[in-house]
Amino acid sequence: MKMKQGIITGNATINGTKVYYEHYRHESSQETVVLLHGFLSSTFSYRRLIPLLINEFNVISVDLPPFGKSGKSKSFIYSYENLAHTVIQLVEKLGGQNIILIGHSMGGQITLNILHFRPDFVKLAVLLCSSSYLKKSKLPLIFSSYIPFFHLYVKLWLKRSGVKNNLRQVVYDHSLIDEDMEQGYLVPFLEDDIFHALTRMIRDREGDLSVETLNGIETPCLLIWGEHDKVVPLSIGERLNKDLKNSELIVLKETGHLVPEERPEEVLMYIKQFMD
Repeated sequence: MKMKQGIITGNATINGTKVYYEHYRHESSQETVVLLHGFLSSTFSYRRLIPLLINEFNVISVDLPPFGKSGKSKSFIYSYENLAHTVIQLVEKLGGQNIILIGHSMGGQITLNILHFRPDFVKLAVLLCSSSYLKKSKLPLIFSSYIPFFHLYVKLWLKRSGVKNNLRQVVYDHSLIDEDMEQGYLVPFLEDDIFHALTRMIRDREGDLSVETLNGIETPCLLIWGEHDKVVPLSIGERLNKDLKNSELIVLKETGHLVPEERPEEVLMYIKQFMD
């Protein structure tokens, strides 16, 4: 653990793997915002929202294994359930209280798992273009993942899609895409360990929560969606809003999938309104 420019950064060993986190302590706030990023991302995706949140809240931003600076183990179970319990254990270890959980894309689905398994843990949840209604990987793909060197196929697939092309798919205003953004999303994929871990994730990832399970979640949920989301379309947000008992849906105009990067000020504004 180390202090860098007022930020406590560290690595905690949880469930047998290293979990990287950034912890911003507020001198008077009694509430802790926990940030969970999406697939193929890291705490970097919250770089424009964090400076706004730390003025009013304690903030814990997590690199979900195997992404970012967290461990890339070949033995860790990369299921949403296990990732949910890993986040809970980390936040409890760091002493977080009155938790406001913010999850983007895949991080939203992990957030929903936390609400399902530990409804007492979270005060309210914010789902930013949350993954929902996806099925488990098909058996042929799961079986293929056991082929030696399958991780190289994963690497080739990501290389062909390219960072810049992927960013153009998730950002509505392409003028936001600059060298810093490209480099920030590229760096975690420069070592081969990530591709071994992603291969394991293909096997471990269960399907998203069922409608019946979603119906049983009572935690207040704020859903914020980009009108032009090409990854998790607005129709998914509308469906999720119907399946959650205590939810509100906000649609941001001229916005894509990467809401924390594109509309951080609006996200904070709607969170504060929802809390009130």
